[in-house]
Amino acid sequence: MLGDLTERDRAVLHLEAAWPRHSGAKEEIIRAQLGMSAARYYQLLGRLVESEAALEYDPMLVRRLRRLRDSRASHRAMRTPGFVG
Repeated sequence: MLGDLTERDRAVLHLEAAWPRHSGAKEEIIRAQLGMSAARYYQLLGRLVESEAALEYDPMLVRRLRRLRDSRASHRAMRTPGFVG
């Protein structure tokens, strides 16, 4: 439900959706616009990617982020010694 997202959650999603349009280091923009560290931003973003409220709020962005996350996890698993799959 949209009401489950905080203003900060929506700001994180907006920044992630708009990032390709920004110039400069992403970490600087995160700190300047959101007042948090890059580590905290990525923790929140990871939580949001799993959130049904975020999916309802911005389905294209959240689905894209889920695909990227799943692809990266798959590549990591294939590099793991002894992985059979």
